Amino acid sequence: MDILSIIVITLAMAIMLNVLLKKFKISSIVGYIFTGLIIGYFMGVSTITQKEISHTAEFGIVFLMFTIGLEFSLRHLKQMKKEVFAFGGLQVIIVSSFFGFIAHHFFGIDVKTSIIIGAALSLSSTAIVLKILNETGDIHRPYGRNSVGILIFQDLAVIPILIMITIFTDTSASLEQLIMNTIISGLIVLAVLYFFGKILLEKLLALVIDSKSDELFIGTIILLVLSSALLAHYFNFSYSLGAFIAGMLIAETKYKYQIEADLVPFRDILLGLFFITVGMQVNIDFVTNHLLSIILLTIGILFAKLILIFGLISVFNIPKRAFKTALTLAQVGEFSFAVLALAASSNLLSNFLHQMLLSSVIISLIFTSFALKYVREFSNIFFINKSELLEEPIVSSEIKNHIIVCGYSLLGQKIVKKLKQDDVTYVAIEHDRNHVKKGHEAGDIVFFGNAASKTMLKSLGIKNAIAVIIAIDNDEKVRLITETINAIDPNIDVIVKISHQAQIDDLSDLEIKNFVNENEIVATELIKRATACLI
Repeated sequence: MDILSIIVITLAMAIMLNVLLKKFKISSIVGYIFTGLIIGYFMGVSTITQKEISHTAEFGIVFLMFTIGLEFSLRHLKQMKKEVFAFGGLQVIIVSSFFGFIAHHFFGIDVKTSIIIGAALSLSSTAIVLKILNETGDIHRPYGRNSVGILIFQDLAVIPILIMITIFTDTSASLEQLIMNTIISGLIVLAVLYFFGKILLEKLLALVIDSKSDELFIGTIILLVLSSALLAHYFNFSYSLGAFIAGMLIAETKYKYQIEADLVPFRDILLGLFFITVGMQVNIDFVTNHLLSIILLTIGILFAKLILIFGLISVFNIPKRAFKTALTLAQVGEFSFAVLALAASSNLLSNFLHQMLLSSVIISLIFTSFALKYVREFSNIFFINKSELLEEPIVSSEIKNHIIVCGYSLLGQKIVKKLKQDDVTYVAIEHDRNHVKKGHEAGDIVFFGNAASKTMLKSLGIKNAIAVIIAIDNDEKVRLITETINAIDPNIDVIVKISHQAQIDDLSDLEIKNFVNENEIVATELIKRATACLI
């Protein structure tokens, strides 16, 4: 079967499965994994074709890491140093040591393989956890911060884990030489990306934005992501590390929200493809023959990680928060596939062990995609105290009782000025770079971006906003923005500035309750002042 036919059938199957699963509120990740399983087994997709698709699917993780970088700038990493470096470092060390000890002393596996198995099982699923925490809004809760911090460290830990496998198999160079080469390569990658990000990046983006071409803007961002990934890979690091660093650098610019909004569709499609390739790797015959052993192994891994992470976080946090963090991170992650695959190809892992661990990882991912949406419900069963309050958010999206102003032209500027005078919390969105620059010079909170983007509005906390003021003259844009807001939540109050009655008629299907007719207000004020002259 040719590759185009496979793509068409895979897309059709993925869409049908996910439409069905969504009716039962089951994560689309489960649908993608089962799609891959069906395509790989029942349709006999060849190993060569799987590899071709897998190479493309890797970029789902690349774009995921880039968007993580967008949310976690250097400033945010400093704010989260406890969650990332303390919790994350201890979690990887404790969990990998535990599983490595069990593998060696209870199952008789050699030391090198035991270390690799322990390291692989210490990782959790960035893709699933971040996707669901974003959907539920729990990414801004304390347990969400703990989870994200640990995930960031895990993703960074993949690099030394992969290097460790190379050290175990590479006899051409000494350990000291390999470590020194890695340090030098890492410094070169950081220096190049940092230099580019601090000196050239914002100027390049400004030039592209001035062209007023959406496709050029998106193309430039994709180029930046892929170039950073390629640079990291050239120096023997993962693609994901380069993308993550690029995201962190762009997070320091004023374009981060618009970039994130534009890239989300690419990221989610490629992530879907990644999980399809995960499903393709399942050997159905092997799973059938060893089903009980696989289920018991999966339960053991999930339970052990739950206990270990709970014990670690309990030292620093209240038990309920620790339990929620542990339940969120109990599964084994997608980067484990890369670790196990490299170990198997390097003859450090037998085919039997590889298939056992692979099958267990996939089952743990499926379990997590079901369970993660109900973390708070599970925690309430064991802990009766009230849910914790939100701390300072990771990004600005958790501000509350604020007003979002769409448009920062002359009218938008006057609205913002008045809101500041009245001490009302606000954020403004503007697509014209010059207006954004003017706002920053005036000390106003203005973000560059498309106000009709659902991701952009969610990033600025629209669900917690008092209202949205649309201060834009273009009726088509007003319609797009209002439709997007209604799709997020039809109960959000929208105030629209109009010039004449015909605009109300044109927008009547959107059920906007608050129109402000500028001509009527001006007429009223003119009459008021004219009649005052008679007195």
